[in-house]
Amino acid sequence: MAKLAASAYGEALFELAAESGSMAEYLEEVQTVLTALDESKELFDLLNNPMIDKARKVKTMEDIFGTRVRKDITGTLVLAVEKDRQNDIMAILAFFIDKAKEYLKIGVVSVSTPMELSQSQKDSVERRIKETTTYTSLEMHYTVDESLIGGMIIRIGDRVVDTSIKTKLAELTKKLNSIQLA
Repeated sequence: MAKLAASAYGEALFELAAESGSMAEYLEEVQTVLTALDESKELFDLLNNPMIDKARKVKTMEDIFGTRVRKDITGTLVLAVEKDRQNDIMAILAFFIDKAKEYLKIGVVSVSTPMELSQSQKDSVERRIKETTTYTSLEMHYTVDESLIGGMIIRIGDRVVDTSIKTKLAELTKKLNSIQLA
């Protein structure tokens, strides 16, 4: 149910942003709200405290975000609180961010390698990804995983390109184990 609420509210906010023609600005403001909510345990506790009435929770959201972000964003937050969906606010905002990045052709890429890449290697990876996708810009996240031995794993959304030696060895082991000796 929470996933359904997140997609419904997030989709509605996305449609408002698309209609306005200001998707990049909406994205920036939603990211700011998400960061603020993520960093404020007090606000999260207030929103989820059953002893505090909805009117106070709504007023708090309006006071904090009303002058800092677009009315549509504040309205989405207020609506979520009014409908007892405050637990879903983070998921709603994350849904919007993912959808907005796709719309703006911003690829979110995770690259795992067995050692730290040099800047020229990173530039080469980014250039190759841009050449093989429709993304106009990339948000790159690099991690080191020494267990890969060599090669790399690239994740873009639900797509994975795995050229790691670790995976190739696992595949080879599986093939060797399936061979029956006479």
